[in-house]
Amino acid sequence: MDIDKTLRDLSLLTARLALGGSIAAHGAQKLFGVMGGPGPDKAAQMMRSLGFPDHERVATMASATELTSGSLIALGAMGPLGPAMLATVMLVAIETVHRPKGYFNTEGGFEMNTMYIALALLLANHGYGAFSVDELTGLGRRMRPMYGWLGMAGAIGAALMMLAQRETQPHVTRGETPAEEQAKSPA
Repeated sequence: MDIDKTLRDLSLLTARLALGGSIAAHGAQKLFGVMGGPGPDKAAQMMRSLGFPDHERVATMASATELTSGSLIALGAMGPLGPAMLATVMLVAIETVHRPKGYFNTEGGFEMNTMYIALALLLANHGYGAFSVDELTGLGRRMRPMYGWLGMAGAIGAALMMLAQRETQPHVTRGETPAEEQAKSPA
C-alpha cells in the first residue's frame, strides 16, 4: 500500500465532502426550504431583486445547480462537470450580490465564492482521487487537465449568459418607485 497516495486520496475525499456537501445543502435550502433555508419563494424574490425577469425559473435553476454540483463533487462523479456547474453559480453570485461589497466575507464580499471556485478548479483539473465514483467507473483514468480547463471555460460562458438575462433597471410593481421596491427585497 502506498501511504502517500492513500493520504492524498483521503485528503481529496475530505475536501470533496466538505465542498460538495456544503454546496448541495445550500441548494437544498433554497430549493426545498430545509435546514433553515429561504425556500423557493424567497429564493425567487431574491432573484427578482437581482434583476432576473424570469426569477422563479432562475431561482429553481440556480438552486438545482447547487444541489447537483455539490452532489457530483461529493460523490466524485462526472469529472469536471460538478466543479464547472459550481463555478457558474459562484461567478453569477459574485457579480450580482458580493462584488459590490468588496472582497472580504466579513462585509458580505466574494472571498468565500473565490475559495469555492479555486477548489472547484483544483478538483476539475486534478481529479477526485481513488475514493470516487469516477475511479470506480474508470472515468477518472480518462480525465485530462485540459477537460477541467474546458469545463471552467464553459462555466464562464454560462455565467455570462445568465448575467446577460438581467434587467438593468429594477423591476417595479404596484406603482412603487425602484427605491421602495428595492427596500422590500431581500439582499
